[in-house]
Amino acid sequence: MHSLTKIVIASHNKGKISEIRELLEPFGVEVFSANALGLEDVEETGATFAENAKLKAQAAANAAGLPAISDDSGLAVDKLDGAPGIYSARWAENDNGVRDFNYGMEKLHLAMQNKPGSNSARFICALALAFPNDDNVHIYEGKVEGEIVWPPRGTKGFGYDPIFMAKGDNQTFGEIEPEEKHAKSHRADAFSKFIKFWFDEK
Repeated sequence: MHSLTKIVIASHNKGKISEIRELLEPFGVEVFSANALGLEDVEETGATFAENAKLKAQAAANAAGLPAISDDSGLAVDKLDGAPGIYSARWAENDNGVRDFNYGMEKLHLAMQNKPGSNSARFICALALAFPNDDNVHIYEGKVEGEIVWPPRGTKGFGYDPIFMAKGDNQTFGEIEPEEKHAKSHRADAFSKFIKFWFDEK
């Protein structure tokens, strides 16, 4: 069994890094970000969240010589046949190629208008754990069901959080406290499976 005392988060997304760091903190794992180690972004050429997460984790593990964890996550809206899905981050790129989630949320809202059906949606996360020079990548998948609301509400989350409200809630992911989000999010669902395997059963 591999050891997980040090780990690289294969992401340059500050919100995602902060969230993953907080989830790992209770287990005494020393966490490094891809940016801190000077690792480049990897082109996401996979057709699924799991494939993209695997690509990023393997590249970071091999480059850093350390275990690496990556998630690929996004928002799937039923009215849009599951879009933006794996293209959630790219969906938010404006005409100048700059990632702007205010622009992305507005674009999503406009795409949903005049389409029949409910505003049901889900956040999906595929978490990949890779080790240096090891083709055996561990994948953990999670999701949280909810709906799209408009206008955006809250400034505590990141990405599409201000327009996503989890099932049974009356506040968006942008309004609830980070601790509450960590307990119920798609990333938390995937992480709980990862934690159970690597830490709870030791």
